[in-house]
Amino acid sequence: MSRRATMSDVARLAGVSIKTVSRVVNDEPAVHPDTAERVMAAIEQLGFRRNLGARNLRRGSTTGTIGLIVEDVGNPFYSELTRAVEKIATSFGRQVLTGSSDEDSGRERELALEFCSRRVDGILVVPAGMQHGYLVPEMRAGTPVVFIDRPAGDIVADTVLVDNIGGTVEAVTHLAAHGHRRIAFLADSPDIYTASERLRGFREGCARAGIRYDERLVIMRTPTEESVADSVRRLLDGPEAATAVIAGNNRVTVHLLRALAGTGRGRPALVSFDDFELADILDPPVTVIAHNVSALGEAAAELLFARLQGDQSAPRKVVLPVHLVARGSGEVRP
Repeated sequence: MSRRATMSDVARLAGVSIKTVSRVVNDEPAVHPDTAERVMAAIEQLGFRRNLGARNLRRGSTTGTIGLIVEDVGNPFYSELTRAVEKIATSFGRQVLTGSSDEDSGRERELALEFCSRRVDGILVVPAGMQHGYLVPEMRAGTPVVFIDRPAGDIVADTVLVDNIGGTVEAVTHLAAHGHRRIAFLADSPDIYTASERLRGFREGCARAGIRYDERLVIMRTPTEESVADSVRRLLDGPEAATAVIAGNNRVTVHLLRALAGTGRGRPALVSFDDFELADILDPPVTVIAHNVSALGEAAAELLFARLQGDQSAPRKVVLPVHLVARGSGEVRP
């Protein structure tokens, strides 16, 4: 990886003085528009950006903030995650700046670099994309980065995950033990790390249970109310219908339950990966693969602050356990 671009590099490429570059960067007057345009083009080409936060870290000071990028702050999963991060950050005297990527890798990059320009002390990222080389200059300059729930795509960095494969294996094993052989898997888009890992677990679970893996019972796409309702019709109608469904996350589960309520058909056996609010009071209550979301956020934040306090050990990968909570919906026999 090439070194981080400097103001001198920008000045050399634009054919101006360092002082002129400084004036453009700081939006000062008295710079000819053509000159400013040339400087901005050089900045864009070189990927230059002042990193005052990293400079402060090298001097031993802090800015009192960390950045947190999640998929959607409105999702209860990420709300709980954010609260856990805030709890740890507060104990270290920091505030948390939070933004939603909406599963858009461009938006993720924009947020991360904006946080860096605002001099955050470190960044926590639930990655939306698979390319994170843009963060390497920030990390080399002293800004620690920890990835949550999904690993970085093309760099080695601290990561905190849950046991996606083991959890889905356990879901299949549980349904098979209750007599199910036609088990469907309904999940998010396969290009999302957690969804692809849970599919791996589903396939492995089928193999362990002696169940033939049937691609017709697997649907993976962005979950919306309409798409999940369509999936319900495809999976649960006809003579070869599934008798049980594993929902790949809590958002899929909620859409699935709403779709079933709208049709009036009986509910198949159901296991949800991720717990969710009111799951325990539905009829029947929903069996889930549960994990401690707060522990996920706390572990990531604690790792970030360990780096801020000087931990320079090799990047770590932390995998947190999951467990099945049997409540009734996963125990329905075919």
